[in-house]
Amino acid sequence: MPSIAIVGGGPAGLMAAERIVAVDGQKVAIFDAMPSPGRKFLMAGRGGLNITHAEPADAFAGRYGSRRGILEPLLREFGPEHLRAWIHGLGIETFVGTSGRVFPKEMKAAPLLRAWLHRLRVAGVEIRVRHRWLGWDATGALRFLTPDGERLARFDAVVLALGGGSWAKLGSDGAWVPLLAHEGVPVAPLQPANCGFDVAWSPHFSARFAGHPVKSVVASVGERRQQGEFNITASGIEGGLIYALSAPLRDRLTATGAAALHLDLAPGRPLARLAADLARPRGRDSLTNHLRRRAGLEGVKAGLLRECLLPEVLNDSQRLAAAIKDLPLPVVAPRPIDEAISTAGGVDFSALDERLMLRELPGVFCAGEMLDWEAPTGGYLLTACMATGYAAGEGVNRWLASRQSAQ
Repeated sequence: MPSIAIVGGGPAGLMAAERIVAVDGQKVAIFDAMPSPGRKFLMAGRGGLNITHAEPADAFAGRYGSRRGILEPLLREFGPEHLRAWIHGLGIETFVGTSGRVFPKEMKAAPLLRAWLHRLRVAGVEIRVRHRWLGWDATGALRFLTPDGERLARFDAVVLALGGGSWAKLGSDGAWVPLLAHEGVPVAPLQPANCGFDVAWSPHFSARFAGHPVKSVVASVGERRQQGEFNITASGIEGGLIYALSAPLRDRLTATGAAALHLDLAPGRPLARLAADLARPRGRDSLTNHLRRRAGLEGVKAGLLRECLLPEVLNDSQRLAAAIKDLPLPVVAPRPIDEAISTAGGVDFSALDERLMLRELPGVFCAGEMLDWEAPTGGYLLTACMATGYAAGEGVNRWLASRQSAQ
C-alpha cells in the first residue's frame, strides 16, 4: 500500500490529502507543526470567510498577474465553481455578496474546517500535530521535531504545503526556505503581499488621524488604478485599497528605492469644475472651511492635503485642484512580512513539472502559498491554494500509478 505524507495542514495540504485518498489503497498522513491544523485558515475567516469570487473566469485568472499562464490550467481543473460545489458537498451553503465575493452562509471558517477534517478522518487520513518538518536525513527519510524528540519517517511520495512567511505564530514562518535551498531548489525571496506601508507622517498628523478611514478615493500606482478606501495608521497606511495595490508599490520600492501612492481625493468631481470652485473668493473663510465648502473635503482628506503640500500650493487654487485629483503620497517601506496577509516569492515554478513535482526530487510535490505566486484578497488566495493542492494531489496519484504500471 503506497504511503504519502502531506507536510502542512492548511487548505492546500488538506485538499491534496483529499484528492490522494480518493484513490483506494493509498495511506495518507498529514503532519502539522501547530497543535491543530488549519490555524491560519481559521484566522482568515474571523471577519467572514471569503472563499472565492464569482467574477467571470477570464477576469478571475487575470488576478494572478504574471503567474496567470501557470495557474489558469490548474484553475480550470479546480476553480471557483468547483470550490463552491465541493463546499456544498460538505453540507455548507454559500452565497455571493454584492461585491461578487463568495462566503459560507454562516460566514465562519470553523464549521467548514470541522466538516472537512471529519471527512478526511473518516476516509482514513491520519493527522499528526506538533510535528515540525526539519528536512531529510542522509537516507531520504523525513525528519520531524516532535514533543518526544526527533522522529524519522519514510513515504512513497510527499506533498509540501508549508505556507508562506506571514503570520508565523499560526505556522507560516518560512522556515522551509533554507531546507529546500539546501537541496538545490530555487526559491525566490519571500516578500510581504497584501500589506500595509510605512509613511513618514508628521507627529501632528499621526496623532490626529491614526485610525481614521479615508473613504471614496481612487488610488493608482503606475497604470494600476482602483477605487476604494483605506485606513491611516500611526506609522502609515493599510486596508483593502492599499492591499490591492501593494504589489506594484512594493515592486517599485524594491526597484528604485522610492514609490508613491497617487490619490484622487474627489473622484466624482472633474478637475476643471474643482479648479473653478476653488478659485471662487474665499472671503473670511479659513482654508479648512474653503476646502469643505468648495471641494467637499474635510477631516482626514483635508489633513492629507496639509500634510503633503507646501503652503504655496495650498494657496494656489489651480495647483491645489490638481493636487486634489492627483496627490502623491510617498511610502517608505512595506510593513514587516509577519504582518502581511500573504507573501510573494517562494518555490520557483521552473523547479516544478506541470503536476507541481520538484524535478530534482522525484516524488516530492509542492502546493499552496509556498509557491512563487501572489494575488489580491477577495477569494483569490484561497482558491489558488486549493487549486494547487488539488493539482499536487492529482500529481501524486498519477506519479504513483505510473510507477506501479512500470513495475
